[in-house]
Amino acid sequence: MSHRLVSLSQAGTSIWLDDLSRDRLINSTAPHSLARLIEEKSVVGVTTNPAIFSQAISTSTLYAADIKKLAAQGNNAEQIITHLTVSDVQSACDQLQKVFLASHGVDGRVSIEVDPRLARDTAQTIEQAKELWQLVARPNVLIKVPATVEGLPAITELIAAGISVNVTIIFSVARYREVFAAFVAGLERRHALGLPLHDIHSVASFFVSRVDTEIDARLKQNGHSHLLGRAAIANAHLAYEAFLEMKRTPQWISLALHGAHIQRPLWASTGVKDKSYSDDRYVVELVAPETVNTMPESTLDAVADHGDIRGETISASLEQSRADIVALAQLGIDLDEVAAKLEQEGLAKFVTPWLQLIDVVEKVASGDHA
Repeated sequence: MSHRLVSLSQAGTSIWLDDLSRDRLINSTAPHSLARLIEEKSVVGVTTNPAIFSQAISTSTLYAADIKKLAAQGNNAEQIITHLTVSDVQSACDQLQKVFLASHGVDGRVSIEVDPRLARDTAQTIEQAKELWQLVARPNVLIKVPATVEGLPAITELIAAGISVNVTIIFSVARYREVFAAFVAGLERRHALGLPLHDIHSVASFFVSRVDTEIDARLKQNGHSHLLGRAAIANAHLAYEAFLEMKRTPQWISLALHGAHIQRPLWASTGVKDKSYSDDRYVVELVAPETVNTMPESTLDAVADHGDIRGETISASLEQSRADIVALAQLGIDLDEVAAKLEQEGLAKFVTPWLQLIDVVEKVASGDHA
């Protein structure tokens, strides 16, 4: 067990793996297996997305037999993909069941995302989220819903229906506040109906590294190198400040007294894109109680090997983070505009691999895939 990862967990940041594949699930003795990562690297949850499943299914031979069998039964490519992804998520949920029980439902969670093409359709997002919840049929699954304007009412509806959600593709503090409000509205609606709140959990996935990628490019064009690599962490710090503020409101305190669990911030997109930056920066600079950091395995390994875990790192940096955001605004960098651009790009980055996966599954089903 890595002492650095243990220290990170003890500081209040839950470690989730941002990856899943059948290979990780069935080869339990392999170093990269989910079972080994749970045992040796403090992993207590898993996140998936369309790109992750596209990579897993497109590059592994472990799915071919199931694809051909399901195709022979008359399933189309999208139905086959649903079957494969649900099956893998069920297996991951089962492997994390002990963590789920030991943490009283806080961790041991596995996320599965609605079809990214539905991100602008509230009704269809709700419908498919409910379908996935029923298909996976595990108490420790989280249904991923995008934090688009259209996704916000879906969050409220799903929480009210007793479905635990992972709200994804959040890039701005303003949108994060709207996400939390939608979550609270769902709990209030459920409470008004006399239904229990204690079995509902949620995380809000706040994307990190992509903010630096976008803003650094603008800074380099304008010759303002002194702010390079500062935007993403500052943005996340202010999101955590908003979390603490919302947690102190009378509205939330009342819900908590009735058994509600807080929606934790989850730091996503924590793999470093710019290789000149430290490969653990989006972990070690975002350590705080009641947070989750979901990492690709390369980042997990980096933190285990040389991560400088020094306890909670957000509160002491808030003043500097506020100053960095002000400085960016003075240079004409509008974070809301950046967030809107990144949201659109983020949705496309999930839709494209999903369409590619449909094509791969169709070819495997027909016997045309090498």
